[in-house]
Amino acid sequence: MQRRVVIVIFNGFQMFDLAGPADVFTTANLLVPEPGYRVEVTAVRAGAVPAQNGIATLAETPLGEVAGPIDTLMVVGGLSVPEHLRDRKLVAGVARLAAGARRVASVCNGGFLLAEAGLLGGRRATTHWLVAGEMADRYPDVEVDADPIYIRDGNVWTSAGVSSGVDLALALVADDHGHKVARDVARGLVVYLHRPGGQSQFSAPMRAAVPRAEPLREIQAFIDANPAEDLSVPALARRAGMSERHFSRVFTEQTGVSPGRYVERSRADAARRLLETTAHPLDRVAREAGLGVPETLYRVFRRHWRVSPGDYRRRFRSKEGSRS
Repeated sequence: MQRRVVIVIFNGFQMFDLAGPADVFTTANLLVPEPGYRVEVTAVRAGAVPAQNGIATLAETPLGEVAGPIDTLMVVGGLSVPEHLRDRKLVAGVARLAAGARRVASVCNGGFLLAEAGLLGGRRATTHWLVAGEMADRYPDVEVDADPIYIRDGNVWTSAGVSSGVDLALALVADDHGHKVARDVARGLVVYLHRPGGQSQFSAPMRAAVPRAEPLREIQAFIDANPAEDLSVPALARRAGMSERHFSRVFTEQTGVSPGRYVERSRADAARRLLETTAHPLDRVAREAGLGVPETLYRVFRRHWRVSPGDYRRRFRSKEGSRS
């Protein structure tokens, strides 16, 4: 018997919150013996449901008529979630289906709908970092942690913003069929090997795979622990005991990114931590993170997180202030 996955959508939902996880489940069907997954989409009213990008998805069965056992109930997010929190049919429908589901999950701020349905009380949960403070204020009985990309608390899984829905779905597949199947699904979809839930929403280095070779794992650890050191390819190749050409080739093959790109991501992550945990001026943050000058820090932050270092620090402090 197939594992039934019911995904709840609504007007203005985030398309990737639906398409990413759905493709993970259906790709897994190509790799596992029966039972695989059967994905269904539902909304308060049957018919075409427009996403926030204007593309409509067909919900064949209205939420109130969904019946029978459910393996996984998943609620997507989107910019329109706040207005849907007042939709009693939507919230009550989610609560009803959750009662009969083996597990319940949310993507991005879809977690607000789980909380509104009373499914997160007394639980630890995450959501998109930009609205984590709002969730903590609105639902004080929920232990909101804005850092992880997904959290499992019992049979309830919540995830962070947008693309982390893919990580969440890969984790669900791994829970059902093992990590090898999840890795094969990730490769088939040409996404990074599924990230552990405890990884920070802002963590850049872990977007690369862990190398098979121990010397390269040691190099990764050295890079992450010593951002201000000489992390050029010649220096890293010497440390690994390899020629520069061979080091660059095997590092890229086993991690999916070049040494230079990995170093930049690691330094960006070091800068992020310094912005969160210190009051250092930006020139010192840039220097200690191995980025040299504030101009480089700014360019790297904009490239990886589409936000300036100063704005990131202000948003993080605002988020932390909302928790206190």
